[in-house]
Amino acid sequence: MPSLYIVADTPAGYGLFKASDRKLLKRDDLRQKLANVEAVTEALRLKSFEKFTSPTVALEEAAALVNGKVPQTLSELLANIKDPGDATIAIPDPRLSSGIRALPGFEAASLYASSSSDSKTEDIFRAIREHLDSLIPESASTFEKVALGLSHSVHRHKLKFSADKVDVMVIQAVKLIEDMDRELNVYAMRTREWYGWHFPEMGKLISDHVAYARVIITAGRRDGFSEADLTTVLPEEIAEAVKAAAEISMGTDVSDEDLENVKLLAAQVIQYSEYRSQISNFLENRMRALAPNLTALVGWLVGAKLIAHAGSLRNLSMSPASTIQILGAEKALFRALKTKHNTPKYGILYNSSLVGQASQKTKGKIARMLAAKTALGLRIDAIEPIMRNEDEEEAAATAAAAADQDEEEKSLFGITQRTRLENRLRMLDGKPLLPKGVAVGPDGQIKGPGAFSVNEARGYNDEADGIANGTPKPSKKPLIEEVLDQTNGGAESDDDAMDVDEEKDKKKKKKSKEEKKAKKNKDKSTESAEPDYEKLAASVDLSVKRFRKKLEKGEITINADGSVEISKKKNKEDGKSGEKRKRDDDVEPEEGSKKKKHKKKKGEA
Repeated sequence: MPSLYIVADTPAGYGLFKASDRKLLKRDDLRQKLANVEAVTEALRLKSFEKFTSPTVALEEAAALVNGKVPQTLSELLANIKDPGDATIAIPDPRLSSGIRALPGFEAASLYASSSSDSKTEDIFRAIREHLDSLIPESASTFEKVALGLSHSVHRHKLKFSADKVDVMVIQAVKLIEDMDRELNVYAMRTREWYGWHFPEMGKLISDHVAYARVIITAGRRDGFSEADLTTVLPEEIAEAVKAAAEISMGTDVSDEDLENVKLLAAQVIQYSEYRSQISNFLENRMRALAPNLTALVGWLVGAKLIAHAGSLRNLSMSPASTIQILGAEKALFRALKTKHNTPKYGILYNSSLVGQASQKTKGKIARMLAAKTALGLRIDAIEPIMRNEDEEEAAATAAAAADQDEEEKSLFGITQRTRLENRLRMLDGKPLLPKGVAVGPDGQIKGPGAFSVNEARGYNDEADGIANGTPKPSKKPLIEEVLDQTNGGAESDDDAMDVDEEKDKKKKKKSKEEKKAKKNKDKSTESAEPDYEKLAASVDLSVKRFRKKLEKGEITINADGSVEISKKKNKEDGKSGEKRKRDDDVEPEEGSKKKKHKKKKGEA
């Protein structure tokens, strides 16, 4: 049965314990056996203890253990094991197993790492930490002080070499830019409103806030505009317009104290704008170094806002593309889910240049594709250095090599994917694809080299030269050329054929003209032959409309002499209806007399 060794790391050094029971890890009642101090000291015996020589060495050893590497002091401690190939060794960290097996003689060693899955090994290390003073009595008095100092050093080291500290700088910088934009707008509008009482016309002529503030500081009062040199601040055309407006301005006068306060406020606007440009340059450079692919895809400002919203570059890189797409529109998303409406298509990505160039129909598609490529670029920017698992020296060497590397090589993935997205966008909008090496700016204009073409060089025109007296140079060709008659039979036959074709065309044109003329005469004759319906309708006491209807039905016929004849059938019907009307008229007086008699009887009653 192989011997059982336990390697324990303490704040003061490394301890190597040998178990009295070789089957200690196979006991089911291990926790009860190590319940008190006597049982622990009896089960575990200290074989060797390697003490740290200084706090600096302790910090280096702790940092090496965190990275899963076997430090020098630990390798010296493991050398005390006589036959490591047949020994069973319990180690405090599973990441040390690969480093220990790399040591000479430990290739076949049986290693048990302390982890949540191996509860028995964890029970042994818990008992060692609990009764450390009794197991190592030599360093028991210094354990508390050494542990406190080492914990402070380790946390200071982690904070100093934290991978998220660059993210913190980016987050703070982009939030500062947002705050300064709000403050700058408030200050600029207050300056315009305050100085507008003195010179209201200047607000419409100068739209830039910084230029407006510089003009106030340069010229001061409205009376000083004629003598002030505004060309250092404004273009010449605008400067002349401002001077002309100052002479006929309808603003009120201000005191010297008021003008001094306005100048101080204008100076604050200029100072804020200059500081904002400095912060913008700092943030752009930091974003190009921290996340080059993200910057190439969405821009440095939108990329910084995404990192600030997610909390860190690592958190953002672990997010899926669907989350990146709607990042910043959480309130609209939950409102849409609650009211069962359409969810938002984009959040912070709406401010990127690619989404801004797209039409309203294709904005959602471009935002989805851009989010997918952004997720891939973020994984390259953030997770690739972590997967390499570099230590401090390797990280410093990698950083030095990366500094020498070209920016285009760092952001190669982002540049290529952005070109594909631009071509895809132009395809969706029905525009021609861009050639290689061409980029589209945020305003939608094409930037970069176009297709290479070679144009023929212009030669010297000798004929454009003139003689000294101004007369044109005589041309080599004669102005009038004689044309010789061709007596070829084939040519004569061609001329005859052409004459025949011309005669046919003339006949066709003449025939078509005659047909058109005959058609016009026919139309005129029909128009002149049309009867006068108004006179005919008046002769039979009918309206023109009714007369036409009866004429179409055949109830009325027009004779050749122009007289109108009504059909007899209709006359009979009209006669019958007339007789009926007469009978009704005859009956009506009788009914009226009856009614009168009835009324008289009522009156008598």
